[in-house]
Amino acid sequence: MSGLSIEVVSGTPDTYAAVPTLLLRLRITRDSDEPVHAMVLKAQIRIEPQRRRYSTDEERRLVELFGEAPRWGETLKPFLWTHVSTTVAEFTGSVDVDLPVAVTYDFEVAAAKYLHGLGDGDIPIVLLFSGTTFGFRNGALVVEPIAWNVEAGYGLPVSVWRDTMDAFFPNSGWIRVDRDTLDDLTVYKADRALTSWEATFERLLKEANR
Repeated sequence: MSGLSIEVVSGTPDTYAAVPTLLLRLRITRDSDEPVHAMVLKAQIRIEPQRRRYSTDEERRLVELFGEAPRWGETLKPFLWTHVSTTVAEFTGSVDVDLPVAVTYDFEVAAAKYLHGLGDGDIPIVLLFSGTTFGFRNGALVVEPIAWNVEAGYGLPVSVWRDTMDAFFPNSGWIRVDRDTLDDLTVYKADRALTSWEATFERLLKEANR
């Protein structure tokens, strides 16, 4: 569909979601008085790390993703965050809708590593849209694809992502390990009569620094 534009107005945590989810508020505008009766909207969300500056601490935390800072001119490349979709009800001219984006604390996922490594500022993202619009013209159903070049850039505050995660994992996170590793950790924890996993990891870190 030509004459369609989309911008990201804001980002907020979804406090009522069953899993960590943030809401991107979209403003969809069509430069025509012809109503859109329904829309299936899809978006590929990409992170563009080259669009922001990084502190020394952030550089240290992100070395696993991008290597040492002197190489970042070559290694800071856009990468996929996630795919999302929603439906839009009938509107004419312009409408604001919320696009739910589920987020994860799985550190096997590059986006989670990147987001956790940021201290403050914004997360530079771009949304590449696709989908289908439905309408009627002269009494006939009209089905049109959303143009391939409809996209929107946005600087999502890091604080919004942290507030979203803190609603489910207050002041904490989680990591995934193989079952054999978990078994070994369980034995290590029991042998030393450690009362929590927090104490177990603190003990391991102290031993590693000897």
